[in-house]
Order: sequence, then structure tokens, then C-alpha cells
Amino acid sequence: MSDVERGRWRTKFTLERHAVTAEERAVLLRGSVVLAVVGALVFITMLAGVPTHTGVQQLDRPVETWFDSLRQPNRTGVMVFLAIVFGPVGMPIIVLVVTVVWFLLARHAWRPLLLASSMVLGVATAQLIAPLVRHPRPPIGLMLLGPDHTFSFPSGHVFGASDFFLIGAFLIASRTHRRWVTVLLFTIAGLMIAVQVVSRLYLGYHWLTDVTASVGLSMMITSVAIAVDTHVTARVSEHGGGSPGTVRRPSSARMGR
Repeated sequence: MSDVERGRWRTKFTLERHAVTAEERAVLLRGSVVLAVVGALVFITMLAGVPTHTGVQQLDRPVETWFDSLRQPNRTGVMVFLAIVFGPVGMPIIVLVVTVVWFLLARHAWRPLLLASSMVLGVATAQLIAPLVRHPRPPIGLMLLGPDHTFSFPSGHVFGASDFFLIGAFLIASRTHRRWVTVLLFTIAGLMIAVQVVSRLYLGYHWLTDVTASVGLSMMITSVAIAVDTHVTARVSEHGGGSPGTVRRPSSARMGR
């Protein structure tokens, strides 16, 4: 291996640094707290209604009945495709491919590794919660892809998709310093989460409380990713907005003061 290649790999495994203003850093940290609080409120609200059959849980059956009435062959094909892509086989493959490609192309490995570790945290969280809540799925007769006897709360499909798109959008947008890019990425993330929510309800595998709780959980996981990334990589510069992986240095005149 040449000196250049060794230097490139050493750089890849050094912590990424990017320049932000003090205001930008504060906004990111405050945003992570707000996201965590909102996500926790959404999740707790859904969770509280499941055993007590109150609140949003009372909408579970009416919403499921409404989605059942919308079933048509052409729509079902699209929903099945979404279920496969974001399912327990498709989603890990997508995450693996994105992580590996991003890892190889990026100057620093920090962001792809943070995305992958956040996804693992999400999976572990879902696996821990489901057997504790023990929420039954909708009737087997409503399931369009065969019976599923596992617990319903939360929805792993929605949880995984939400983590992937929200955290991915943040990790890209936080380095661009362009408002339109941020709006575009999070709009795409929101749309992808929405179609996955619709897919799970349409196919008859989850209740409204399940998918909504999953979004709330994902907001909390995303808040952790934002806080960790900001604490580790964001370095305050008077001007901010430096290129990814760099911190803008002060001018020689300013250094002499």
C-alpha cells in the first residue's frame, strides 16, 4: 500500500469535523431536544392507549376498516412492493449497501457508521418493546401476505424506514448549509415514511397506534443521532459553513490579535 493510500485510510478513521456558527450548533442541539420530547410524547400517547383502549387506540379499527375498503389489485401490488423493500430482508440490504458505498466514497467514515449504528439501535429497541407490550395484530383474515403471529407494537417496517430516511436526511443536510437542500431531503423523508405507514395499514398488519408509535420512536432515535453528531463533529467557527470534514481556520490577522 502506498503512502497516499495509507494516508487516505488514516483520514477515513479520524473523526470528521465540520464548521458551524455558535448559533447553528445551538439550533441543532435544541432541535434534538425538541425532537426527543415530541417523539416521546407521541410514543407514550400511543402506548398508553393500547392496554386501556382509550385515546387514539379507539381509531384503530375504524382506520383499518377504511383501508380495507380501499383495496384494489393495482394498489395492492404497490403496497406489497413497499413491504418487501422495507421489510426484514430488504431494509438490511439497503442499509448495508448504502453504508458500504458511503464508507468507501466518503473522506471520513463517521457518518455512514453513525447511520448504521443508529439503525441497529432502532432494531434492538423494537425487539425489546414488542414482547413487553404484546399488542396483537389485526385479524389474520385481513392480512394480504399471509399470517403473521408476532406482536404488532411497534411496526418494524415503519420504524426502520423512519430511522433510515430521517437520520440519512440529517447527516446529509447538516453538511450542506443550504436551506433548500434541507427542506427537500426532509420532505422526501416525510413522504417515504408516509407511504410506508399507508402500506402497513393497507396490507392489514398493523394498527394506527403501531405505526404512529414507530414514528415517535424514530424521532427519539434521530434526536440521539443529531445530538451525538453535533457534539462530536460540529466545531464552532465565526463564519461556519465550511466544507465537509474541515473547520475554517481564522485569518492570520485575527490570529495575531
